[in-house]
Amino acid sequence: MHEIEELCYPEPWTEAQFLSEIQKKHARVMVLTDDDTDSIVMGYIVYWVQVEGVSLHNISVHPKWRGMGLAKKLMHLMINETVRDEISRISLEVRESNRAAIALYQGLGFAKTHERKNFYRNGETAVVMELKTSSISTVVH
Repeated sequence: MHEIEELCYPEPWTEAQFLSEIQKKHARVMVLTDDDTDSIVMGYIVYWVQVEGVSLHNISVHPKWRGMGLAKKLMHLMINETVRDEISRISLEVRESNRAAIALYQGLGFAKTHERKNFYRNGETAVVMELKTSSISTVVH
């Protein structure tokens, strides 16, 4: 996961950050691997499940495996869990410059709620988005 992180983000999580997340009681981590050997990590998602809502913290797909719908599949898994657990909303922050991610989230029904100026270390703005899950039964993946 850390290798993918370094390939995909200008400010990647450290191995220590991943280990810290995995150990949190409310954290969920899902990893997609290849079907043949189950040893090649293709992508992952990290989110928190809490009573007040689910919060997406990290999602990434290895550049080699992009364009196959894997990020969408990971998002569907998270959304389905949220609906199943009757949690009313999912929130996330995304870099304003990450147009592909914003399009993915909008396509899944997320709406922009506000912005956080200078949110990232490089001064970039974060777009805060939310999905209300009360009207969703389940998502096909």
